[in-house]
Amino acid sequence: MTAVHFSGPAAQDLSEAVRWYDQQRAGLGGELFDAAQVAVERIREHPESGAPRPTRPEVRQLRLQKFPYNLVYQIQSDGAVIIAVAHTSRRPDYWSHRVS
Repeated sequence: MTAVHFSGPAAQDLSEAVRWYDQQRAGLGGELFDAAQVAVERIREHPESGAPRPTRPEVRQLRLQKFPYNLVYQIQSDGAVIIAVAHTSRRPDYWSHRVS
C-alpha cells in the first residue's frame, strides 16, 4: 500500500468543492467527499491506476465517480501526493505551478 496525502492547496480545493455542493443540496458535498475517499483508496492500492496527463506525464489524474472532478497527483518516493482536486472543465492546468 502506498501512503497518500493531500497538499494544502488540494485540501482547500476539496473543501471549497464540498462547500459548493452542500449549498446546492444538503448532503451532496458529503457525497463528493466520499467519492474523493474512494479515489484515494484506489490510489493507495494501485498508485499507477490514474491516467498520465498528456502535457505532464509525471502527473496522473483519477476521475471521481459521479462528479466532474479529477484527483491530480504525483507519485513520489514516499508515496503519492494529491496536488489538486480539479474540475474537469474549469481552469485547465490551474494547478500546474504546484508540481514539484
